[in-house]
Amino acid sequence: MGEAIETDIPARLDRLPWSRFHTLVVVALGITWIFDGLEVTLAGALSGALKDSPVLQFNNTDIGIVGSAYLAGAVIGALFFGWLTDRLGRKKLFFITLGVYLTATAATALTWNLWTFALCRFFTGAGIGGEYAAINSTIQELIPARVRGWTDLVINGSFWVGAAIGALGSIILLDPAHIDPEFGWRLAFFIGAALGVIVFFMRMWLPESPRWLMTHGRAQEAEKIVAGIEDGIHGYIRPTKPLPRVRLIPRSHTPLIEAAQTLFLVHRNRAGVSLILMAAQAFFYNAIFFTYALVLTDFFGIAANQVGWYILPFALGNCLGPVLLGRLFDTIGRRPMIFFTYLMSGLLLALTGYLFMQDVLTATTQTLCWMVIFFFASAAASSAYLTASESFPLEIRALAIAIFYAVGTGIGGVAGPFIFGHLIDTGSRATVFGGYLFAALLMIAAAVIALRFGVAAERKPLEEVAKPLSFSD
Repeated sequence: MGEAIETDIPARLDRLPWSRFHTLVVVALGITWIFDGLEVTLAGALSGALKDSPVLQFNNTDIGIVGSAYLAGAVIGALFFGWLTDRLGRKKLFFITLGVYLTATAATALTWNLWTFALCRFFTGAGIGGEYAAINSTIQELIPARVRGWTDLVINGSFWVGAAIGALGSIILLDPAHIDPEFGWRLAFFIGAALGVIVFFMRMWLPESPRWLMTHGRAQEAEKIVAGIEDGIHGYIRPTKPLPRVRLIPRSHTPLIEAAQTLFLVHRNRAGVSLILMAAQAFFYNAIFFTYALVLTDFFGIAANQVGWYILPFALGNCLGPVLLGRLFDTIGRRPMIFFTYLMSGLLLALTGYLFMQDVLTATTQTLCWMVIFFFASAAASSAYLTASESFPLEIRALAIAIFYAVGTGIGGVAGPFIFGHLIDTGSRATVFGGYLFAALLMIAAAVIALRFGVAAERKPLEEVAKPLSFSD
């Protein structure tokens, strides 16, 4: 514990107009979601090549296993690195987690059997999971409150830019006319690592979160960073009247027992909503997206090297959802929009699943249905991360994101690809429809719970949404 400090840093950060600084933050940090989209898409689009590989010789269950390994790594990585993020700072973890990702995804290209491939995918997921905690917390703490919801949704939705890159890459790399598919899938993972090296240097200029610094007694460093941001905005006029100030007692870290009490006793309703939103969207997304290529190849007869063409409209719908609906989360509000997007996602998946079972869809119409579904589902899934990252005190924000991401993904995400791999292996459309219907019901239930118990955090400072643990009267 240190001496109490008073600061107007949160109010100054929320007062800033959108500037080049905010754009650079979004680009340098938001690219994590592009990587995740690239990795997940490669795993799906390359599944046919992995099955045809004379070295790996995967079956559908193996594809499900490696998908679950990636998500299991993301769960454990989020928990471990999320805990470190609150203790050591946001900036240090940017580089540690990115380094883990780079090493593991490059190593994936050199694997020779199921277990080496799954192990590398596990550590790739660990790096991405750790990135989620460090980066979501930083973005929340740097972006002005009035556009926090839209920005967060758009950044999370950029996952699908990576998905589109992965889809286009798979079309080229798996075309036997251009490259041997056995070498092509390995090259795809090397490309992901190469892109990560570029991002590593992009992050060199990023500052530590001023909000994190002030709670750790480093008020002068925080003041210097905020003043530098203000000076860098052309034409910005500093306020002439005093801004709201907060009084804090700095701390080096928050004990885990206090963190647990805050999450599950003081804010138990918020914790319940965050967990349910995370778990529902994780099962919904990962069950479908990790196995979409198997549906196209096994039920619609699409060649493995052509699957990438079908992911492009799918990715387009996912990108447009957060961009076009995101503003409404800051105007209409969090609860009604979360309810609407989750409800629409569930209802549309149930309808599409029924049409799939009746065998009235083609590969093209199935893809168009997915495009419409995930226009809403992308905004819904992104709002789950928004809810988990803004609903809890600053001192445990990264850990809270990590816990709800990890538990939600562990419940909904790790099981999804494995279960759907088995369902697809049955060759029964009715069986696959049963899985779709279960995912739809999860989303509808989450919609109702969010409407009833969600937090109206729109346009409010983070310190008002959840009072800091270090707050002093």
